[in-house]
Amino acid sequence: MSSGESHATAVAHPNIALVKYWGKAAVEDNLPAVGSLSITLGGLSTTTTVRFDPALEHDRFFLSGREDPTMGHRVSACLDRLRARLGSGLHAVIESENDFPTAAGLASSASGFAALVTAADAALRGNLPPEDRADLARQCSGSAARSVFGGFVELRLTPGGPRPTETSQLLPPEAWPLEVLVAVTSTGPKETGSTEGMLRTERTSPYYRAWVESSPADLAGARAAVVARDFEALAEISEASCLKMHGLMLSARPGLLYWNGTTLECLHRIRKLRRSGVPVFFTVDAGPQVKAVCLPEGVERVRAELAAVPGVLRILETGLGEGARVLR
Repeated sequence: MSSGESHATAVAHPNIALVKYWGKAAVEDNLPAVGSLSITLGGLSTTTTVRFDPALEHDRFFLSGREDPTMGHRVSACLDRLRARLGSGLHAVIESENDFPTAAGLASSASGFAALVTAADAALRGNLPPEDRADLARQCSGSAARSVFGGFVELRLTPGGPRPTETSQLLPPEAWPLEVLVAVTSTGPKETGSTEGMLRTERTSPYYRAWVESSPADLAGARAAVVARDFEALAEISEASCLKMHGLMLSARPGLLYWNGTTLECLHRIRKLRRSGVPVFFTVDAGPQVKAVCLPEGVERVRAELAAVPGVLRILETGLGEGARVLR
């Protein structure tokens, strides 16, 4: 290590929103238009090392061993906010690895920026509380704030508070150990990025205002279901929020269609399982991957049904996980 160099490695996990976020109240601050409620997935990980060095004249970002200048601009912008907060002028080499498909609807940006902020804060010895790290991560990726925390997490809009949003854990992962099976139906990046899709939806969908106005009721219902460990209530709200968001996307001009045929067939299978008494429900983010959330006793049936769907490339299985944390 050169004189003045400092580094740290952190790990974070992607999260999936059960009550969805889609739309921005302020693009320049990456401020969401609605709150959201999510679960953090313990079996999928982003590991990021940040190495600050006085000899560097600019940041360099590597993903899976390859330099990525395009994503590097977003990474540098995120580090700029942290450097301004901590009074540092050092640049860094950032090396990041995902053990799951990137930019394919599995929230790799959420785990990526949560790990980045956590590692960079540790390397600069900022000792920021998780609420502050979450707010910094949210400015880089709207869902990244939630990956700073583990288990069941809510992001609330707090325009009158010290931060425009507040993110907190509702339940730790061990308090209600749900299982998640991810049916991977494509490994390529999505055609339309989330930010572009959100802006198009806001500009052109006739249903956008109704989406924003209906969000608080969904959040209140899901929050109550989580606190009560009421699986059926959480299932009903989560599926409704998912379908409402994708209906909103479809109503944009041109419409946003993130699903493929396999996605739709997986949804039919999960609905059939639930009607037969298997404790499972679906959710899908801005991508073609289907997440089946179930109680532990339903895992085998759900796995078998999803694996039998033509076009499912593989099944990822995970429980709920911890928040972002420093490894070394």
